[in-house]
Amino acid sequence: MLAAMPPTRAPSPNQGEPPIRDRGDACPGALRLHRADDGRLARLRLPGGLLTSRQADVLATAAERLADGNLSVTSRGNIELRGLGESCGGELSALLADAGLLPSERHERVRNVVASPLAGIDGLGHADVQLWARELDRLLCAEEWTTELSGRFLFALDDGRGDLVGLGGDVTLIAQSGGAAVVRLGGRAFRVPAAHAPRAALAAAGAFLAAARAAGNGAWRVGELPGGQHVDLAGALERAGVDAEPAEPWAVSRSAPLAPGVIGRAVAVHAPLGRVTAAQWRALLPLPAGELRVTPWRGFVLPGFADEAAARERLAALADAGHLTTADSPWLGVGACTGRPGCAKSLADVRADAVPGAGGLPVHWSGCERRCGHPRGDWVDVLATGEGTYEVTVRVPGEEWTPVTGRTLTETVTTARTTTKPTATR
Repeated sequence: MLAAMPPTRAPSPNQGEPPIRDRGDACPGALRLHRADDGRLARLRLPGGLLTSRQADVLATAAERLADGNLSVTSRGNIELRGLGESCGGELSALLADAGLLPSERHERVRNVVASPLAGIDGLGHADVQLWARELDRLLCAEEWTTELSGRFLFALDDGRGDLVGLGGDVTLIAQSGGAAVVRLGGRAFRVPAAHAPRAALAAAGAFLAAARAAGNGAWRVGELPGGQHVDLAGALERAGVDAEPAEPWAVSRSAPLAPGVIGRAVAVHAPLGRVTAAQWRALLPLPAGELRVTPWRGFVLPGFADEAAARERLAALADAGHLTTADSPWLGVGACTGRPGCAKSLADVRADAVPGAGGLPVHWSGCERRCGHPRGDWVDVLATGEGTYEVTVRVPGEEWTPVTGRTLTETVTTARTTTKPTATR
């Protein structure tokens, strides 16, 4: 068993003024492919995480024909294809465009919209924010100025259950009862009519871009604006013709991520370490309602089964295919970056080294200090320091990081997950 190295203190990220950007946004997309050690990488934005049956089938075909046969799910409910050949970009874009997955080539990287995966399914939310996601995507693609947003800028649409309010959206929409919504940008928030929520989100993005230009530091995200930088959200909403009144930024308490299992006539599963083979992906098909929802917890929701019995039958089949299907799975909440051999910066094959847990805090295995894809809130950071050696640290926003040591790596990670406090709610 691998031994855990004693942790060293590292400077907290994002302290002080954000650095001025000296290069353009290199965030990968479906058309702008990233060069990695295992080939090209494509990242496909899926507003609201929505895919039709045909689109899901096309992605499986792309993984089999053009990539390494796997599909990775990001923490924003997007899909990545790895191991793409040097000359396959044209064929990939043609496949995606033909399936309706590229409504605008110029906007494809700014379509970062996540929405409550169970909205409109279980009756618990105040609005079907999946409809908001579609309208916001249409608005984004209809404006030329929105191409100035970075590929990292995120819209989070919470239907009022609190599952996405803590996801770190730059612009967050929160559905409320009585046909209202709260639009939040950083620490500013306004209550608007629910019918105008997508338009309010677009106006908020415009307010951010104006503030970023005024700051002159090349901020890509709201959190990168200098402290004290004015963001005129009220003015942006007024200019957009959206009636608004000041609101509490935290309009709803955070809730736990969606657990796998049967929810009425829907099925939810998670992808082990955020990645599935093309065969595991095809096990999701056929889609009973012709719709697949990819979640920001690296999983999938299949709505529309005839009854609960049919849903449980599919859940069992997905378990046989290798998906995580129960809330007590030891791999639930365990994530990892790409690691070796796909990433040249990685110091270890973190996906091979990762060990299951026993519930508690989420764990993320990182091959280098960039910690790509790590969760928000409280989490266990397992950082490679060399081949087979790791630092294990409990990270709590706003507090000192807590180092953890043990006789074995498994013991250390398990201790870190289960002996720390859960994420506080607001």
